[in-house]
Amino acid sequence: MSHRASRQKKRFFNLHVISTISIAFVLFLIGLISILVIIGNDVSNYVKENVNMSVVIEDSISPHDLQVVQQLIQTMPGVKSYEYISKEQALKDHIRDLGENPADFLGYNPLLASFEVKLTSFYANTDSVSHIEKRLKKYAGVKQVIYQKDIIQLVNDNLTKTGYFLMGIAAILIFISTVLLNNTIRLSIYSKRFVINTMRLVGAKAWFIRRAFVWRYLWNGLIAAVIALALLGVAAYYVQIALGVNFNLYNLRVELMVSGVVVLFGLLISFFAALFAVNRYIRMRTNDMYFI
Repeated sequence: MSHRASRQKKRFFNLHVISTISIAFVLFLIGLISILVIIGNDVSNYVKENVNMSVVIEDSISPHDLQVVQQLIQTMPGVKSYEYISKEQALKDHIRDLGENPADFLGYNPLLASFEVKLTSFYANTDSVSHIEKRLKKYAGVKQVIYQKDIIQLVNDNLTKTGYFLMGIAAILIFISTVLLNNTIRLSIYSKRFVINTMRLVGAKAWFIRRAFVWRYLWNGLIAAVIALALLGVAAYYVQIALGVNFNLYNLRVELMVSGVVVLFGLLISFFAALFAVNRYIRMRTNDMYFI
């Protein structure tokens, strides 16, 4: 009898381990989805924030007006960074890039000074850029504001389409992961349906039975989340080495977001899946358990 009990205990332990590992791999998939969404958002912001706007300055501008324009750019909402390019610096850059000096055959430097402005991702759209352009053109000494309107529109359209695509993929994968995780826990509790029935028959209250199983699977979910996060860390490390690209995954913001999603998802699904499965067998008659 003791040998049989030992075998049954070992079988339940093995099932417990398999269940935890299965949950860990599902949470690993959830973590990959989270990383994919975060990387997509970061790439989108990076592309938008590298769209350049040139504020070209008249040669005749006074030092006071130049300072006013600079202060306006510095304090304007949506400006991430800016750089002042003098006439002399513009000429040096031209010679470096094209290999010729226009001052040699013109007799003077035809290039104008400018402020090279980069906007935050939120303001990098045609409406916001157009509004900024109108404000800047009102000031004395501003000759023109140059930006590639078509490029900005194209970038935003493509990034919007990419965002919808990633959201669709994420929604499908999350649905599949939820179903897999729910079924894993339900199958694990299914194997213990007679244990639940025995507890009920000896007088255990429904809340006591629920608490025992829910707590066990909450711990399962937490352990599985830790395993999944460890696997994600190893996978991210080797992928970055193999591709030779830094996805900026090892920073506090990304780590907290991915960890939060994986742990929260693991705990919530474990809680509700265990609760619903246990409730089903608590309400089920003994004879019915032999036919499911």
